[in-house]
Parts: sequence; structure tokens; C-alpha cells
Amino acid sequence: MTDALLVAGGGEAVAGDGQAWPGGGAAVAGGAGAGGELLLHADLHNHTRLSDGDGWAEEAFASMRAAGLDVAAITDHAYGISEPAKTIDDEGWRRIGKLADAADEPGAFVAVRGFEWSSTSLGHMNVWGGERWVEPLPLVSDGVPSGSAIADEGPADGPAAVLAFHDWLAAGDELVGFNHPGREPGRFGMFRYDPRLAERLVALEMFNRDEDYLFEGVDAGVSPLVACLDAGWRVGLAGVTDEHRGGWGFHDGLGRTGLWAPERSRGGVRAAMLRRRMFATRERGLRVDARLGGVAMGATQRLDRINADKSGYVRIEVDFFAPDDWVGHPLRLQVLQRGEPVPAIVAEFEFRVVNRTLSFPVRIDDDAGDWVVLRITDPGRAADARAARLEGYRSAGLAVAYLSPFFVSR
Repeated sequence: MTDALLVAGGGEAVAGDGQAWPGGGAAVAGGAGAGGELLLHADLHNHTRLSDGDGWAEEAFASMRAAGLDVAAITDHAYGISEPAKTIDDEGWRRIGKLADAADEPGAFVAVRGFEWSSTSLGHMNVWGGERWVEPLPLVSDGVPSGSAIADEGPADGPAAVLAFHDWLAAGDELVGFNHPGREPGRFGMFRYDPRLAERLVALEMFNRDEDYLFEGVDAGVSPLVACLDAGWRVGLAGVTDEHRGGWGFHDGLGRTGLWAPERSRGGVRAAMLRRRMFATRERGLRVDARLGGVAMGATQRLDRINADKSGYVRIEVDFFAPDDWVGHPLRLQVLQRGEPVPAIVAEFEFRVVNRTLSFPVRIDDDAGDWVVLRITDPGRAADARAARLEGYRSAGLAVAYLSPFFVSR
């Protein structure tokens, strides 16, 4: 059972309009983001001919900047032995670094070097901002002949390749994210948790290209969002194009990430990702942020501090600002907590876009895990086909945005 409320006229306004910034960013006038946070529009997952993309790496950053992005990354594949024709090498890695340094312009445009650790069985993970790269430890299922000295499985508690990758990551300071989660059957060693990486494993892709990964693999298991958060990872939620075709940044309807950053620079982007101050969308020009009991999305807070009156209800404030042609359009806000095979919808609210901060009361289930995720949908557009048998998701329509979780301690 969910709480439901039709918010006529957009609900309670608690903050004013944002102030426009050049290059697609925005400053928040009050509430979360006050104190100078900028909204940076980002695409952190792109490919070139240095691995299996169609476009030249020399054109990628300029294309994304011309398309209005504030932050862009090239993350070509590191497959190693399993896909030797589709992987970067040392020279490719150096080229990406030189191109990123040449394109980076603090205050105007942020260019990031990364790579995509790519196992055909365990999954793919982006690694951003470091000076190193590494190939996956090959598995039998990744193309190493049976009988190889490298075993398919390591200790009983996880695949050897995941353990080796975690060891490699623990020796550096790169930021890391889970890509198109659940697409590969190994699911990153079933989202094996490693406390050494808890701070720097910062992202889970919810939109990859035009796909909604909430529903990936639910016929055979649980949603990747549930599996990841219940494993203990404290990730922000991202949208990416995973572009392979060239024309980076110009294809509509594909994932992108909003980052609330202290400044438009590599340091500002890193700070935003470490704080999980991010949201996933497939729509251009959206500005989305939220607070739960006054606490910003991505943060951790004790439940008794956001629910001091013990009523069981907490105030959710949502900043949803969109281009003028969205004004008046009906949308739905879903409040998600732990559930199987998909998150439980513990509250649901309908509202119309009015470009003001909206406020909703919601009851948080003390027994439904230690995270809360906000999902915004458009009931006027058809839901993901995989939601057809999932009550509450089918009627909610197409997902517009996922906000990074609120993490609740007790």
C-alpha cells in the first residue's frame, strides 16, 4: 500500500527559481545546492575508435562541448585477452589523457580521462580520473582456454577477477562506477562489497543509452538497484549515453547525469561524485534536486533526526525545474525502498510541472532497508516493457529521472 496525493497546482513552494549560468549550469536559490553549487550536465561514458567506437577520439570532447555538456569523459574499453580487437592499449591510454588535458578548461568545460574495465561475464565498470589503467583478469568464460592456469573462480566468496580488480583499485584514488548493471550474468561478483572502495565507488547507471536498468534481470533475480544498495554500496545514480557511434552529445533520448558541484572543474566534479550529489535522466535541460527531512540526496542521516516528532512522516522537498514546454505537464513522484524483485513503492504523488520546489509528506518504512530513492515518471508515456507485470510501475509510465539515494541510519 502506498501513500498517494494529488498535488494541485504544484504543491508547496519553498524556494525560488534558479539563476542561469553560462554553459548549461544553474545555481540553486535556496535549499539544497545553496552556497554556490552548480548544476553541471555530464556524460561520463563514451567510446571511440581507440576501442570499439566508430568515431575518432580527437573529435569527441569538442562534440560534447558543442552539444551543451559541461562535463564529458572518454572511457574506452579495457577488455584484454577476451576482446583483443576492442580494447585500448598503453598508447591509446596516453592519447586519451592528452586529449582530455587539451580539452579541459576550468570554469567552462571539464574533460575527464577514464576507461571501462570490461569482462564479458562479470560486467563493466568505469574508472575515472586516474593515471593508470588495467585489463580484467581473464576468466575461462572470457576466452581463456579450459585448463588455463587462471581459474574461473577464486575463493568461495567471489570470482578471482573481481577480487583482483578490487585489489588494484584499492591501491589508487580513482573514482569507480557500475555500468549497465545486471546486463552481464556475473553482476560484478554479485555486487561483492569491499569496504576499501566504499568511498570511491560512487555510481550506478540507471539510464544507459535509452534503457532503464531498474528492470534489468528481474525475471531471474532482483533489480540491480536493490542488489547494489543491499550489498552495502552507497552509490549515486547516473545516466549515460554509452556512445559508440560518434556524434557524441547530439543524440536525443539517451542517458545523462546532473552533477551538483562546487565549481566547474575536475576537482568540483570529483567532489560532487564523492558526495553522491547526482541524478540520472534522459531529458535535456532538467534541474532536479531533493531533500528528505532537510537532508540532501546522497547524504546519510539518522532516521530519528529527520523524524523528530515520531509520527512516522518525513517531509520530502523536490526541486524539479524543466524547460518552458514542460510547464503544466503531469508527472509522478515515486518513493522507493527495499523490495523484491523491484523496489517497493512506499509512496506515490502526482504533480504538475510548475518550476517551483514541491513538498510532500511521506512515511518511511523502518523495516525496509537503509535507503530511499526518488523516481520521477511520465504517466503519459508508455512504461518500460519489462514493467508490464509489475503493479505500480506499469501505470507510472516512463521514467524521467532517478535521484541519488538518501541513506538512513538508525
